[in-house]
Amino acid sequence: MINNELANALLQACQKRGIMLATAESCTGGMIIAALTDIAGSSAVVDRGFITYSNEAKMDMLGVSAATLEAHGAVSRETAVEMATGALARSRARLTLAVTGIAGPGGGSAGKPVGLVWFGVALDGRPIVAEHQLFADKGRDFIRRETVKHALELGLRALGQHQAEGAAP
Repeated sequence: MINNELANALLQACQKRGIMLATAESCTGGMIIAALTDIAGSSAVVDRGFITYSNEAKMDMLGVSAATLEAHGAVSRETAVEMATGALARSRARLTLAVTGIAGPGGGSAGKPVGLVWFGVALDGRPIVAEHQLFADKGRDFIRRETVKHALELGLRALGQHQAEGAAP
């Protein structure tokens, strides 16, 4: 229910500013765009969702560089930023939310444990947020749901900063 309320708030904030949005998702597999499009009227502001689970999809659909993936891996600040800016460049959106992480139960390492998720947000042609969260390893579903919640919160925060800076919508 929380994600529904956050999604609705983000859609309203985008509509108020005349901003289209798009998502670029890896570990959530489309859950963010689903949360947004579950709400009637979302087509007024949702442009598209990119689901780029594999490295090849990240490169092909979003233009993430092979060099970035090789040097930093799929779960990294650099990849999240390139996903967000790639979605911006390949859509009509002015706001993009990108997530890449390790939802588990396997796939983690000492340096990149299960529950690590990187978030990238781009607005009006530039990345404005790149941060990570380390969610408790309470199962794959928990990590993915928390990732959706945090991504929606970041979208709202980005629009709040946008408004605070006095930028025109």
